[in-house]
Amino acid sequence: MSSIIEQKKQVVTEIQEKFQSSASSVIVDYRGLSVAEVTELRKQLREAGVEFKVYKNSMTRRAAEAAGLEGLDESLTGPNAIAFSAEDVVAPAKILNNFAKDHEALELKAGVIEGTVASLDQVKALAELPSREGLLSMLLSVLTAPMRGFAVATQAVADQKEEQGA
Repeated sequence: MSSIIEQKKQVVTEIQEKFQSSASSVIVDYRGLSVAEVTELRKQLREAGVEFKVYKNSMTRRAAEAAGLEGLDESLTGPNAIAFSAEDVVAPAKILNNFAKDHEALELKAGVIEGTVASLDQVKALAELPSREGLLSMLLSVLTAPMRGFAVATQAVADQKEEQGA
């Protein structure tokens, strides 16, 4: 009997550590998805470095409480799965949100973003953000724009002087 309790404590500790070490976590209701659809979803998540696990709600509640995450209890009803991402904050929300657009059976419920409980609206807003690479390219274009403008202006002055000299 005590070995079962020890196993459950280990699972609760595992979930707690995942909540604490993840950049973001998203809780979804996957009821109604076929095995092929869940397999495709898992494949997409795995390729992005996101771990997708199904845990008992009672253990997830205990882990959330131990991790200091207040407000997840109301989301932990019915069959749930949790996507954990240790590095990319946007990846789980983006992949799950895009998958939910094509598969109505998948329902986003809530999330944890950098140790803070996030509502469904916050998770969806996070999903609409560009990827890290997209944000970096936007930043790079903003940083290079003044230099590009200066180069164009310098070239225009050089061309004008050349015309005047000819």
